[in-house]
Amino acid sequence: MEGSKENCVPRIPLIPSSNLQGPRMKPLLHHRLPLGNISQNVNMPHSQVNKLDLSRKCTAHTIQHHFPQETKKQNLLAPNPSCKLDCDIVDIDDDDGDGSDDAVPVFVKHTEAMLDEIDKIVSVFNNSIFVFWPNIIMWCAVQEEVEMEDVEEEPVLDIDACDRKDPLAVVEYIDDIYSFYKDIENSSCVSPNYMTSQLDINERMRAILIDWLIEVHYKFELLEETLFLTVNLIDRFLERQAVIRNKLQLVGVTAMLIACKYEEVTVPTVEDFILITDKAYTRNEVLDMEKLMMNILQFKLSMPTPYMFMRRFLKAAHSDKKLELLSFFLVELCLVECKMLKFSPSLLAAAAIYTAQCSLYQFKQWTKTTKWYTDYSEEKLLECSRLMVTFHQKAGSGKLTGVYRKYNTWKYGCAAKIEPALFLLDN
Repeated sequence: MEGSKENCVPRIPLIPSSNLQGPRMKPLLHHRLPLGNISQNVNMPHSQVNKLDLSRKCTAHTIQHHFPQETKKQNLLAPNPSCKLDCDIVDIDDDDGDGSDDAVPVFVKHTEAMLDEIDKIVSVFNNSIFVFWPNIIMWCAVQEEVEMEDVEEEPVLDIDACDRKDPLAVVEYIDDIYSFYKDIENSSCVSPNYMTSQLDINERMRAILIDWLIEVHYKFELLEETLFLTVNLIDRFLERQAVIRNKLQLVGVTAMLIACKYEEVTVPTVEDFILITDKAYTRNEVLDMEKLMMNILQFKLSMPTPYMFMRRFLKAAHSDKKLELLSFFLVELCLVECKMLKFSPSLLAAAAIYTAQCSLYQFKQWTKTTKWYTDYSEEKLLECSRLMVTFHQKAGSGKLTGVYRKYNTWKYGCAAKIEPALFLLDN
């Protein structure tokens, strides 16, 4: 009988008791036996039975707690061949039979149904920990990033908000006006190499003429826009008309006479310009040149110059008087240089303000508001700005010092004495 019973009970390898909740094992469907049969085959002393594994006791207590009615109706430990429990009790491999108290307890192996319930509980727990908390952490990170962006992001200011009640500021369509200026500014530009078409004059002669006209403009106390329009008229005329060198000064004074008629309230007379040339030309020569220039230019005088953009861009930069004077000093230095004709008027104005800020503060500064209204980034301004720094560095030396002497007076705040932004030349 004992041999037949041993043949009915399979030998199961030993599983350490510390791995009670280890990987799921497939249920032994072919070897599930009633508790009655198992109890008959468990041969261990009474002292060992009282020292079963803690997991077995906990399992029995859990079943009694959750299923009290079933526990009352049926004793789970009583041998009942018709009832099958939800767990298999696996015996130890060998029993020494010495009756010692150090015997290894039996191991409780859960069935498929109980393992499914455990998986559901663990799944809910995992979802709450590993899904819910990461979402909270991600939400906190997003909120922190949004707060950082709110702190770091610089707003674009409305520079026309304070002028809405001023009818002369035309706030309603000021943006359309400057958008139109930027569209047509290319038509007012000339080629930087146009002097190659002239046979008797060169770039050096042009620079001497512009430097002298800056002094004349300062002596007559004319408006700033008159000077910029004068240079624009000279360049557009010389690009289309060949001139001999002894008539170049006549072209200059005639261009300033036309600009004064267009911009000034009180216009200098023709005799004033003849005197300033030391009577090198007659009245009729000035008037004849005026007719020729107006015909060549087709009476197109309303052209955007750097001055038009300077006023708008200085307002966007929230400039003070010092920044304004230094910006005009830099842009007037560019009027003398023929190679600066490759830059558009708006770019010259923006680069002059950017370079002036760098000279005053000794670090790069280009706000989001200034970038918005100028439509130029720092990268687009660097080439022109570096050239302005070199002009600023050499303004007091050489023969053409008209701009330097003009802005070295108290009337212009001695802006020429401000140190140039040499750090822009490092790269």
